[in-house]
Order: sequence, then structure tokens, then C-alpha cells
Amino acid sequence: MTLRAELRNYKAGTHEEVEVKEAPMEHHKRGLSYTASGYGRKIPTTYMIRLNNRWQRVYCCIFSNVGSLYIASHKHLSVDVWHSDT
Repeated sequence: MTLRAELRNYKAGTHEEVEVKEAPMEHHKRGLSYTASGYGRKIPTTYMIRLNNRWQRVYCCIFSNVGSLYIASHKHLSVDVWHSDT
């Protein structure tokens, strides 16, 4: 399976596929949650995407059972990450 990601710019109405990698942080490696509840506005994920020749961490804003992935330095960009057979 291949890891794939798409970057969506809601201001410009565009989307593009971008390079993605898994880069777990220390708490991920230890099987721990970033916050005690597991919820929050800026929860770091194991994913990083390449944007403008720099690797950027993908964050998740999650409350209840719904989460949105984004890049902290570009609030108008959202990220979709999925595993693909191709």
C-alpha cells in the first residue's frame, strides 16, 4: 500500500497531490496521546507533507468524532491523507 496526500486550497479553489511521509514523533512511538483527552485544536499527526521544498507537519483539529487535517503555517490549506493500492 502506498501513502498518498492531497492538499486543498479553499481560498483559491484548487487541489493538488503532494509528497507525503510518515514521521512519528516521540509520543507516537511510545503509543501515547498528545493530550490527556485525545482532543484538541492542534494535535500533531504522524504525517508530514512536502510543501515548497520543505517538510511540514500535518496537524489535526479534533473534537467528538470529527477531525480536520491542516498545516499550521497555512490555515487555508487542508490535507487529505489515505492509503492506496496503486
